[in-house]
Amino acid sequence: MSRLLIVNPFASGVDEHRLAAVRAALPEDTVIQLTTAAGEATQLARSASDFDAIYVFGGDGTFNEVLNGVDVDVPLGFIPGGGTSVLPRSLGLPRNPARAAQRIARGTTRRIGIGRVNGRRFGFSAGIGFDAELVRKVDELGRHPDGRRPGDVAFMRVATSTLWARRGRFDARLEVEGAGRAAFVLVANCSPYTYAGAVALELVPDADFDEGLAYVAPVTLRARDLPRVLLRGTRGTGIKGAKALAAHDLDRIVVRCDEPLPLQVDGEDAGDVVEAVYEAERDAVTVLV
Repeated sequence: MSRLLIVNPFASGVDEHRLAAVRAALPEDTVIQLTTAAGEATQLARSASDFDAIYVFGGDGTFNEVLNGVDVDVPLGFIPGGGTSVLPRSLGLPRNPARAAQRIARGTTRRIGIGRVNGRRFGFSAGIGFDAELVRKVDELGRHPDGRRPGDVAFMRVATSTLWARRGRFDARLEVEGAGRAAFVLVANCSPYTYAGAVALELVPDADFDEGLAYVAPVTLRARDLPRVLLRGTRGTGIKGAKALAAHDLDRIVVRCDEPLPLQVDGEDAGDVVEAVYEAERDAVTVLV
């Protein structure tokens, strides 16, 4: 029995030097597998049932692939190698990949709940509308010659241009079953929802790995509201308020859209949806922390 290290060499924080430091921090019997294409980490995880643990060095997209590949209860160790790496940071791991590898090598585990949307697992978030639209537009910028995605600066530039194109207006375009209509919906199983560099944005602050799913869905949103929303996010109070629907510790959330709207799953474009069925998987995965 040994450990498997799945590495995405195209992730923005992965290079030969960092990989060597990560490898040195992990147990000697760790086997390394480098991915070469999207979806390959899912197949590697699916065939890794004989390993004592699976370590993953990459970004949130690679972590998501592994979550959707594992079909046995093998401990998973997520090592931050992406531009944001929300999942390991939300688990309390250091941003430095070598230090994170040292932590997970100790073998301390915890159980966490995750989510599914239309059958696909997610480790921290799956939004419909505004945030998914931004993910798609950043992807449309293409990748750098080394295969890496644009970073936070590009994301902020896209967000600004999208707000300008919409004249700062986000009106109701979907319905959360049993709750009402909203402009977009942010669904999460943990908090923070995402990060802006070193700053955590707790947009769905009631989300918790130890509970079911939580969501926040602004009924409407205007450009003038955004500074307050972001400030509340950095303070851990989220978007909740009179102009937003919100609930937490749910087993199921159904969202119906007026027209096809973009869906993001753990920061990856998952295409357009007219209906999304979210389901909580409580106490589903063993992770190394």
